[in-house]
Amino acid sequence: MRSPALLAALVVAAPASAQTGEPWQPPTLTNTRYQEDWSRLADPANHDGRWTEPFKYVPLGSDAWVSTGIELRARVESFDDNLWGGADAPDDAYLWLRALPYADLHIGDVRAFIQPVVAYAVGVAPAAGPVDRTGVDILQGFAEVDLGAVTLRAGRQMLSLGTERLVGTRYGPNVPLAFDGVRADMTLGKAQLSLLAVRPVQPGPGSFDDATSDRKALWGAYVALPELDLYYLGYRNRAARFGGLEGREVRHSVGVRSYGTRGAWRWNVEGVAQFGHYAGQRIAAWTIGTEIGRRLPALPLTPQIIMRANVVSGDRKANGTLGTFNALFPKGKYFGELSPIGPTNIINLHPGVPLTLRDDLSLSIAGMAYWRYTKGDGIYDIPGNLIRGPGNATSRFIGTQVEAALSWQATPEWELSTSLSAFSPGAFLRQTGPAETIKMFGLESNFRF
Repeated sequence: MRSPALLAALVVAAPASAQTGEPWQPPTLTNTRYQEDWSRLADPANHDGRWTEPFKYVPLGSDAWVSTGIELRARVESFDDNLWGGADAPDDAYLWLRALPYADLHIGDVRAFIQPVVAYAVGVAPAAGPVDRTGVDILQGFAEVDLGAVTLRAGRQMLSLGTERLVGTRYGPNVPLAFDGVRADMTLGKAQLSLLAVRPVQPGPGSFDDATSDRKALWGAYVALPELDLYYLGYRNRAARFGGLEGREVRHSVGVRSYGTRGAWRWNVEGVAQFGHYAGQRIAAWTIGTEIGRRLPALPLTPQIIMRANVVSGDRKANGTLGTFNALFPKGKYFGELSPIGPTNIINLHPGVPLTLRDDLSLSIAGMAYWRYTKGDGIYDIPGNLIRGPGNATSRFIGTQVEAALSWQATPEWELSTSLSAFSPGAFLRQTGPAETIKMFGLESNFRF
């Protein structure tokens, strides 16, 4: 492992009133930014004197105003034995730098939103990939018109649906994920309906070379009711790969999510069924994810006890049927700061305990255990690439992980955080290849307003 102290010295002031809860419980500042509504500042009575207010609401006339802001983030990640010693550069340390300024222009019922991205990486071995750097490009740029009960949006935009199990912003890595296409949002009584037809954006290594994917497409409908989400998502990939075979994939996902709070308890339970066809095979895949939490405010450090459990289908190698679940475009750090495994062919238990050390200082401790759902399939990374095939392994047990993360909200705009993680391999990894313990150190500075 390269010395993290050398890289830590390069971290500039930069952090966040960043996302401190789940994507379905956003703070005032959101990861997508266009969801923030600062129109209340049109009334001087709503001003509280914060230094950021002149940037959040700039009047341009009787019916026009603009909101501005920026994120500046520096993040160090340092690894020992990445991918259990099987990575091209198992011992690696690098620095991610990104800037995300934006301007949100409102003229009556019409809106234009623009957010450039500047993302660079220093020290990634053997080479920086599309989630590490993209130079200077347009992350988001769209036009929107509010027709009352219906809002229409067209252009480049980030998407965050539910808890981002299937469609997320990929906010944790250096280059977030955006889509090109159209979206319609409408209110139907207590229901919020979103219709979308988009294609993901593929980042290029240079400046102004990000392009709309010509292989992948996403469409669907998402209905948000009080404490209940229902959705359908269609997906097409002209060059998908499963089990060493490449072919056309058309997959349909039908999901339901129940979530909410009752007193000190909270829950978030989601199930997804997938069907379709791939390279002449039928698709039959599924997942169930649960999260149950309880606050204990009477105890010192006001802890929460959280238990997450996930079961995600894999392929049993049955003739004519593909059972491997496709998580489509999930959040970037799915199971924690160290997430070598993605949500495919997995059984996962994930207890955690967040602690409040002070009003501005929090500590989270978590443990994870992983098994393969089926022995006929291997394990995958978050984008869905096979990283360890089943081989002749007889064990389902992949390994265990522990992680501790400390976060200091130095100011309302600036957050400093650090994490330590270790992933100890289990019998499946020992039976199929390199099986060293992954160790990861993370350090982040994030400034946002």
